[in-house]
Amino acid sequence: MRVLAIETASEACSIALVEGNDVIARDHRVMGRGHAEALIPMIGNLPHKGRAERILVGLGPGSFTGVRIGLATARALGFAWNAQVYGYPTLALIAAQVREHLSAKAVTVCVNGGHGEWFVQDFAADGTPVCALQSVTPDAARMRGACAVIAGNRAAEFAALLGGVAEAITVLPDAACVGLLPDGALIDHLAPIYGRGADATPMAERRGP
Repeated sequence: MRVLAIETASEACSIALVEGNDVIARDHRVMGRGHAEALIPMIGNLPHKGRAERILVGLGPGSFTGVRIGLATARALGFAWNAQVYGYPTLALIAAQVREHLSAKAVTVCVNGGHGEWFVQDFAADGTPVCALQSVTPDAARMRGACAVIAGNRAAEFAALLGGVAEAITVLPDAACVGLLPDGALIDHLAPIYGRGADATPMAERRGP
């Protein structure tokens, strides 16, 4: 089965076309902003214009805008191609990317959150989460601690706060690595994983009773 993987929850805009265990083509660009303008042309440049029987998309957490762009694109292409669409937690993908190099060690994933916070979650050696996703300040992250290995785009900062007792692996989610996700990681309920509450207060709540 040919699979199109889409990952836009971070500063990387990442796509891959996978068939079986083979990555047919990939495009991974670290761009910060501009995912909405870049994503569709990137997919169009893949072989067969990226057409696949199954689409996998990162649900976050990460950039609110990036997550929504990836999810909207996956849904639209799934409808147009009559393809199966599944989501997966972006932090699980990061854990899977580094796990094969860790000699069966657990890993803490730490990535950008909002308003100076970090998204943090621990994963067992088999890639399954061992705690709930948290959105915490760096100081709260220091207090909670971490596994012996920390991965993600805030791994180095987290490891430094812990006094260098943890190994830091700076990595961004890569769509070409979706084949490394553990069994059970795919989600058929396509809803963003925001990891924290909304920044804005609904108008009705502001008005009060």
